[in-house]
Amino acid sequence: MPLSRQSKENLVERYQGGVTTAQNVYLVNFRGITVPQVTELRARVRESGGHYEVVKNRIVLRILDGSSLEGLKEHFEGPTAVAFNEDDPVALAKVLTEFAKEFPAIEFKAGLVDGQLIEAEEVKQIAALPSREVLISKLLFLLQSPITGFVRVMAALPQQLVTVLEQVRQQKEKQKAGG
Repeated sequence: MPLSRQSKENLVERYQGGVTTAQNVYLVNFRGITVPQVTELRARVRESGGHYEVVKNRIVLRILDGSSLEGLKEHFEGPTAVAFNEDDPVALAKVLTEFAKEFPAIEFKAGLVDGQLIEAEEVKQIAALPSREVLISKLLFLLQSPITGFVRVMAALPQQLVTVLEQVRQQKEKQKAGG
């Protein structure tokens, strides 16, 4: 059944407000999965902080010009779903690849990560990366290590000075007692 003009305008607004402005976008061919499976995928994507939307290719193609997704035009063929978020491309890629392992009918078409176009094969590589939280904690550890070492050295200096002064005092006492 054809969409009414108002429905098409609503879709254009929704796509312009989400899909075309997202920093991280993965295009997926969802042919061969059931409605309950799509519902489960949507829930998993939502838990990761993302959105999952089945798009109308013809309508999306109209609004891609001038957007960051312009380079993905050729991939909007056949059944297309878009998973997108603003902040964590790794978490979204992990959710999608885990789901694709359970349901092999899901196929990646291409994507956009922080404004850079990626091929379908690269989605799995991104999913293999540590999460953002893990990377941040590793960075903080690396930044903290030299500071911790410096503090230990600085704390040891007064103690070493006290030890040296104590040894000098003991030597002077020996000299007085012997002399």
